[in-house]
Amino acid sequence: MTTDRTVDPREVEYYTRMAATWWDADGPFWPLHTLNRLRLAYIRDHLCRHFQRDPGAALPLLGLRVVDVGCGGGILAESMARLGAEVIGIDVVEKNIAVARLHAAESGLEIDYRQIAASELADAGEVFDVVLNMEVVEHVADVNAFMHDCNRLVAGNGAMFVATINRTGLAWLFAIVGAEYILRWLPRGTHRWSLFRKPGEIEELLNRGGLQVADTAGVAANPIARTLRQVRSMQVNYMMFCVRKGSAA
Repeated sequence: MTTDRTVDPREVEYYTRMAATWWDADGPFWPLHTLNRLRLAYIRDHLCRHFQRDPGAALPLLGLRVVDVGCGGGILAESMARLGAEVIGIDVVEKNIAVARLHAAESGLEIDYRQIAASELADAGEVFDVVLNMEVVEHVADVNAFMHDCNRLVAGNGAMFVATINRTGLAWLFAIVGAEYILRWLPRGTHRWSLFRKPGEIEELLNRGGLQVADTAGVAANPIARTLRQVRSMQVNYMMFCVRKGSAA
């Protein structure tokens, strides 16, 4: 396991235990499979506007270099590859990378999966058109260092997407009490309140790295239908589309 200071050993242990269930759409990660459809549309539409692409094209992201930070089993990475992007997926959990590689091979997709931290990729001088920082912030030990590393990965005209959970009473009620204890959508211990971050806190860290928030959106759940939808409120889950300061959004 990497000794990077952003890595939380408890999170590594948790996701090591859960790794075999990544691609079970009815298993513990079913909310992520449902969320993936929503976030993919958000990502695709913003990137097509930013890079002047046709969202209706068969491969609208063809040629764009993308890194999926904290890629897990590869759910989002595979979706991006199917849109034509050249994808690198990184994760510090060895079993996550093994699962992601196997599933990509079975799906006939070429994705470069690496068991490394964002800092290692940034230290190597790598930059990307698109940095996906989705549902990771709430699992890292040092959010300041982690965001600094992700900021360094964004190319001059590149973009970053950040998705995480707000630190509000409503988020605690829905994301922890509701999702983990009452509805049991997620295994208990998936999230910790202390690691939730307010949008303003994330925006400040983005600004330090020369990025600015160009758009935001919230995500709301329907517990009866087990569906998710994009909303304006960012009281629970939220997404951000970010670009370099001075670049067109």
